[in-house]
Amino acid sequence: MAKVAVLIRIADVIDGINRLVGRVVAWMTLGLVLVAFGVVVLRYVFGIGLIQLQEAAVYQHGLILTLGAGYTLLKDGHVRVDILYGRMGERRRALVNLLGVLILLLPMCILVMGYAWPYVAQSWRILEGSREASGLPVLYVLKTGILAFAGLLAMQGIAVALRAVHYLATVLPMQGRHDG
Repeated sequence: MAKVAVLIRIADVIDGINRLVGRVVAWMTLGLVLVAFGVVVLRYVFGIGLIQLQEAAVYQHGLILTLGAGYTLLKDGHVRVDILYGRMGERRRALVNLLGVLILLLPMCILVMGYAWPYVAQSWRILEGSREASGLPVLYVLKTGILAFAGLLAMQGIAVALRAVHYLATVLPMQGRHDG
């Protein structure tokens, strides 16, 4: 029984990482709003267009989406067929979560990591920057978000799977194996 409780501790650590990233993403979202507001005011009030500011908004938006994926899974905010899932008992939900992570989520994350790694590594090798002359010189940081996306989402998927295994291994034997 103690070995199974370790699963929850591991899941809690992963949850903590994605909660921290989620807080960072929340502040990045505020930053995005302020930067976008600045772009609009500069362009339409003062007639000034700053490529760096426009790219900063695009980079922030991309990083918010990629870094926030694990946190969204933590908060159960990803799309699923709730019509079916909502009517399932706890055992079936745990099985759906476990199988969904093992069959769909983790293979997709591994595939993304495998294809993105050389792409991101090349960007870091050359310290890739904007194609615009006055653009931001840190495009490689934005591309790193692809790896962070796959890593954080995979980690949170593992946490979901560990909780499902814990539920199936501990709660059900105590209650009997009936499905609700």
